[in-house]
Amino acid sequence: MSCAPNASHSPVFLLLGFSRSSIPHSLLFLLFLAIYLTTILGNVTLVLLISRDSRLHSPMYYLLRGLSIIDLGLSTVTLPQLLVHLASDYPAIPAARCLAQFFFFYAFGVTDTLVIAVMALDRYVAICDPLHYALVMNRQRCACLLALSWAVSIVHTMLHVGLLLPLYWTADAGGHVHIPHFFCDHRPLLRASCSDIHSNELAIFLEGGFLMLGPCALIVLSYVRIGATILRLPSAAGRRRAVSTCGSHLTMVGFLYGTIIWVYFQPPSQNSRDQDMVAAVMYTTITPLANPFVYSLRNKDVKGALCRLHRQGRVDS
Repeated sequence: MSCAPNASHSPVFLLLGFSRSSIPHSLLFLLFLAIYLTTILGNVTLVLLISRDSRLHSPMYYLLRGLSIIDLGLSTVTLPQLLVHLASDYPAIPAARCLAQFFFFYAFGVTDTLVIAVMALDRYVAICDPLHYALVMNRQRCACLLALSWAVSIVHTMLHVGLLLPLYWTADAGGHVHIPHFFCDHRPLLRASCSDIHSNELAIFLEGGFLMLGPCALIVLSYVRIGATILRLPSAAGRRRAVSTCGSHLTMVGFLYGTIIWVYFQPPSQNSRDQDMVAAVMYTTITPLANPFVYSLRNKDVKGALCRLHRQGRVDS
């Protein structure tokens, strides 16, 4: 694709992901507002429970609290801007703000996937080497792993932002570039560019692929060892208890990594825009919404902490 003489590094983007939707924008606004508020409520509640209840001061819940904070950021990067666009029917976003949204979305999103992998490692140590769990997965080590996840994510995101900065986009007569998506995502931005994007595509498949497949491999290997250990447990009750501690995590692993691989690592010719939209909605809205409920509804410790907090609130009132 060649660039026209009026191509620009910094146009105004129109995010038209829901412009062709048959659902009224007012109804979409109410739906996404409800999802966002519920996401905030669920994750903030989980963070407060883990912070206040001493029975939840273990490495697993320390990592879960970090995941909830990341999910708060991930949903806040995309949903408020989407709500503004649905309310105004003018989904314009300047290039600088678009790249800022891209940066923070990927910083939170990649950290999310890395923390999920760290949680698999935590479950592996807890089940396969329980005698050394407190020593191996202590709070200091968990903090280091979280910090490393953030550092890797930020370096990864800066690389892709750096590859986007030299690109040109050709605007229409009104000075706008049309993006058939609801936020500044990687693939739609690259498709709309009139520049050579081979370097960007190569970075997605090589560096981005390694960054995703590495944690995936860690998760798979951890659960292979966990499965083998569970099968060797002598009692059925012990096996059920071990499986229950992994069920919530496995649910989110399948959901999170499935949508990411679907959106970002298929060849472009096999990647329809409607499928991109559906998968992106699942990843950016449903995953942060589901995490606190999956972990709380299937976790006796969290449900117990919630009941204790409720009883304390009733006594205080």
